[in-house]
Amino acid sequence: MATAVTLGAIAAHIGARLEGDAGLLIEGVGTLQAGGARQLAFLSNLKYRHQLAVCRAAAVILREGVVCPPDYAGARLWVADPYLCFARASRLLHPRADARPGVHPSATIESGAEVDASAEIGAHVFIGAGATIGAGVAIGSACHIGRGVAIGEGSRLHPRVVIYDDCVVGRHCILHAGAVIGADGFGLAWSGERWEHIPQVGRVVIGDHVDVGANTTIDRGALEDTVIGEGVKLDNQIQIGHNCVIGEHTAVAGCVGIAGSTRIGPRCRIGGASMISGHLDIAAGTEIAGGTAITRSIAEPGVYASVFPFMPFAQWRRNAAQLRHLDAIAKRLRTLEHGAGTAVSGDSNDFSESE
Repeated sequence: MATAVTLGAIAAHIGARLEGDAGLLIEGVGTLQAGGARQLAFLSNLKYRHQLAVCRAAAVILREGVVCPPDYAGARLWVADPYLCFARASRLLHPRADARPGVHPSATIESGAEVDASAEIGAHVFIGAGATIGAGVAIGSACHIGRGVAIGEGSRLHPRVVIYDDCVVGRHCILHAGAVIGADGFGLAWSGERWEHIPQVGRVVIGDHVDVGANTTIDRGALEDTVIGEGVKLDNQIQIGHNCVIGEHTAVAGCVGIAGSTRIGPRCRIGGASMISGHLDIAAGTEIAGGTAITRSIAEPGVYASVFPFMPFAQWRRNAAQLRHLDAIAKRLRTLEHGAGTAVSGDSNDFSESE
């Protein structure tokens, strides 16, 4: 539910230069095309500037220097970064609900668990012995909080979150529905006839201000902990393997798979459906495009991609047929270059079968 805020208060909150009525009440956010007379919109990408001509929002957040069409008559909030300022204004207008203190009668809290009096414990929640639930925590219905779990103040768990024994969730985190924290990592040993399970004795430790999307799973460490750093943002349906370390303020989009013991540095951005192999190191500040397969460590930050652009199926089939012969072509090229006494350019292992 939105909170009505004056335009002047919004301008002060986001550090904007206001052109318009500071006393105008804003009751929510909207788009340039559909925003109403009490709503706030924003323009970040200039290719949508033409929409200002039909915009009926009460006010628009704009980058300094943008020329507005004469048809737009609303208020203007001039800033350096419209998207960031819109995010801040939106949080002001749509604040997260506080926990409603109390324990639902159907909840089960084992002896020895410590639940702060200001916490909200929903219907059919289970909290195991030795767990610690901090001030202002809200735990939605049907969540399972294992024994020895610690949840920091102000965190919110949406319905059906499962946190296995001894895991740690920091302060002001958000865990969306269906997230599973601390399930066993994929630790198995082959005996020659069958797989034998390796006990996973580490934990998952989540820092402060972390968001975990719906149905995302984070495996507990095999020996050491799996660690999610402060401010990390994880989208829906992500798999993070055992002993991974995700650095502070890294953002990971949906359906990414990260294999065990990989260390991702701070402030990385990982596009949706990317696959990252195990036991790798990813440098701080790295950006990985959606659908990219990372099979080797990245020592230098930059933008990396391996997804093949889409194309008509018949063209793709012809190209795929040529790729089948790539190894044979590379061998022929090496033979021709050596026969002509020409040095092979680049790394001599570029065409190695081992790659």
